[in-house]
Amino acid sequence: MTPVDRKREILDEALHVFSSKGYHNASMNEIADAVRVTKPVLYQHFDSKRALYIELLHDVANDLVATVTKAVAGTSDPREQTERGMVAYFRWVSERHDAFALLFESSERVDEEFAGIVAEFERSAASNIAPLIAADVSPADQVTFAVGLVGMAETVSRHVISTGRDFDPDALGRTLAALAWGGLRSIGSARRP
Repeated sequence: MTPVDRKREILDEALHVFSSKGYHNASMNEIADAVRVTKPVLYQHFDSKRALYIELLHDVANDLVATVTKAVAGTSDPREQTERGMVAYFRWVSERHDAFALLFESSERVDEEFAGIVAEFERSAASNIAPLIAADVSPADQVTFAVGLVGMAETVSRHVISTGRDFDPDALGRTLAALAWGGLRSIGSARRP
């Protein structure tokens, strides 16, 4: 196995261990056992459990941003971008419960540095969404509304997961996109793409 492949395997297994046990209760021994390597092999890739967790947070956040960005890249229609982005987000949540839990449910309550990484991800997501908001508003308002969209999607995801509700990610994404689009459309006349 190449070092890159081994590192990917460690990140994938660490995600399961951290999301089920939490940062403080997970140990490097448990992660090593899950990967079926010795603990020294983990330390060849990561200096500490903290370094592993921080890289994992960045990895999960980057994956979510890439998933949504790829979904909206194929169209310049603002309404379709809104729908594609929401559907992609909820598919990601549906398929990656562990990643969602790591990013949004435990990290920000565990440690100030971890909370800062999550907050940076949320700011980055909003700044990527802001230019797509096709309303006749200032750039500052675009960012503000993008923060609202990120918060809406995150809060709905927390709700459906915490209540154990089964959900169709496509239907939920389309419904929330319609809600968001109705609000965005009402704040100003749409710009031409």
